[in-house]
Amino acid sequence: MIVTLSANSSLDKTVNLEQPLVPGGVHRIVSTHTDPGGKGINVARVAQEAGFPVCCLLPAKPQDPILELLDQVELPYVYTEIPEAVRTNLTVIDASGETTKINEPGPTLNQEQEKSLLIALREQAGDLGEDDWVVLAGSLPPGLPDDFYVTCLKELGTTQGRFAVDTSGQPLHALGRALGQVKVDLMKPNSFELAELLGGNGSELEKAAISGKLLPVARKAKELSQRGVGEVLATLGPAGAILITAEGAWHGTSPDVPVRSTVGAGDSSLTGYLLAQSSGKSPEECLATAVAYGAAACAKAGTQPPTPEEIHPEEARITKLSL
Repeated sequence: MIVTLSANSSLDKTVNLEQPLVPGGVHRIVSTHTDPGGKGINVARVAQEAGFPVCCLLPAKPQDPILELLDQVELPYVYTEIPEAVRTNLTVIDASGETTKINEPGPTLNQEQEKSLLIALREQAGDLGEDDWVVLAGSLPPGLPDDFYVTCLKELGTTQGRFAVDTSGQPLHALGRALGQVKVDLMKPNSFELAELLGGNGSELEKAAISGKLLPVARKAKELSQRGVGEVLATLGPAGAILITAEGAWHGTSPDVPVRSTVGAGDSSLTGYLLAQSSGKSPEECLATAVAYGAAACAKAGTQPPTPEEIHPEEARITKLSL
């Protein structure tokens, strides 16, 4: 079972342009698509496509359009009631494949709504076993404190499930300060989030990885592991991903695919890893599945989840690293 919390879910509207995006210019849209979004929802949808039992938790307004979309894709969910509609995030993909994201902040939650969300999370995670996962993913809406994910982990401290976290900004810093005090079985940062938390330049880390210089980002991921994180899956865009576990370190890449949208690719990679890990796969196989899911997501429009038929982990290239 995978339970996901999407505290700042969204309607993800993707528009495709017939020409390059030029600031200040006039552009024509050739196609548009709207999906239920938010990292937790993305993870749940990918896992559901693989036949894995899931439940997505989110705050939402009754009759919110996002609930209608979740019903349409038959995604199991539980929502806590808030008076405002969820945000809309706009992704613009131009003729060259360049992706531009424009995200709203989200509805403001008060302390009572925060409490309701925590209660619902405890209820959903209360019966989980040691092979089940709770995924805390994405940004936080206005009103929730920066350490909300830390509070969630403390609230779930007596449950048997495993905990994965994927966030950025101030919530990431708050989690970083709490590492060693709360149980975190898996984190999935990208190069920018590694640099944000541990210092350095995320763009330079990713460029170095693309050029084949993997040690700088691998050492950052190793440092995060040494601070109390069970496993670290660092996604590196076109450079693939690096996995750090107690058993060692690996780098994985998948064959090039025609990129239609990079939105949700990291969420798909995280899900692929969780699915493989829950099936008892080796670290190398888990990494291969993660990069295969990420590549398949890039080949799809919008935030549509890849299906198992589109995943080819056997084509991934996995290399053991010495740190």
